[in-house]
Formats: sequence, structure tokens, C-alpha cells
Amino acid sequence: MSFFYGGGFGVIFPFMFVLVCGMILVTFVRGIMQWNRNNHSPRLTVDATVVAKRGQVNHHHHHTGNAMHTTYYATFQVESGDRMELSVSGTEYGMLAEGDVGKLTFQGTRYIEFVRR
Repeated sequence: MSFFYGGGFGVIFPFMFVLVCGMILVTFVRGIMQWNRNNHSPRLTVDATVVAKRGQVNHHHHHTGNAMHTTYYATFQVESGDRMELSVSGTEYGMLAEGDVGKLTFQGTRYIEFVRR
């Protein structure tokens, strides 16, 4: 109890506040840097096969209730055998099926489109 009443809280609270703000700032800067790298990457169209799909559900707890958000991913294999996992919209996710073959267009880590043959 003496920690809180003796001033320890006055030291910990500002430290935690700066730590959380720093984490938010780092995440924001990384997002901007990835966006910039994608914009400067060439737009490529390659032959590819859809080899896997997955969804990642994130739960958010708010004072007004709980919310869920799903991020969808598709893994494509190109002719060289390399695989890449790209984030896709829910609509695209629903239209893709494992085993689909076609032309994948992407820019850096940004999914543009997949056109089936």
C-alpha cells in the first residue's frame, strides 16, 4: 500500500502512458512505411495458384460492448514455387477457392486482383 500512497504510482503512471503512446506511434509509423514501400514497388502480374485461405478474428473489448473484426488472407503459389500470403477483402476471400489457377496482380504486399483461368 505504501507504494501507491508513497508516490510510486506517480512514477509508474507517466512511464506506462509514454510506453503505450510509443507503441501506438511505432505501429502507425510502420504502417506508413509499408504503405510507402508498396506504392514504390512495381505492380506485377504472375501465374499463380491459390493454395490456402485463412481468416484471423480479432476481438475488441469496449465499454459499450464487444466487437469482432476478421482479417482475411489468401496464400498464392507462383510458378517458381514461392508462396506469398496476402490480405484480401471479405468479398475476394469468398470468391477464391483453394486450387484456383489464374493471374495474380500485386504490388509489394498489397493484393490487387486474381483473375481465374
